[in-house]
Amino acid sequence: MDKKIYFAGSIRGGRVDADLYQRLIAYLQRTDTVLTEHVGSKELNLMEQGRERDAWIYDRDMAWLRQSDLVVAECTCPSLGVGYELASAERLGIPVHIFYDHTKTQLSAMLTGNPYFHIHPYEKEEEIYKVLEELL
Repeated sequence: MDKKIYFAGSIRGGRVDADLYQRLIAYLQRTDTVLTEHVGSKELNLMEQGRERDAWIYDRDMAWLRQSDLVVAECTCPSLGVGYELASAERLGIPVHIFYDHTKTQLSAMLTGNPYFHIHPYEKEEEIYKVLEELL
């Protein structure tokens, strides 16, 4: 299979789901390449790093996004950056699958109202893997 997957999850918006991101990334890596595996790391610097360094991050992440075959986003923790990545993926024509725990949050109507996005509400983590298994 070896798809190139762009995994999107909150970084500066909050790291409450970092452990989940790490498990999802590991699951995806069983069969495919996750270009953004760092999103699951607990060692990330969450602070703005100045315009020059942030520009480098933006350029790197957009290059990865352009290379990807699929975007998998965990959106329980709201993130401006993830929203930007999702809109960019749509503009680039990359399929997007959005997961969120509907017992903890509601997605923006800008996502749920957009038929481009494949939205997968879940209550238990195991439900995510069932969907991913079908996708991969």
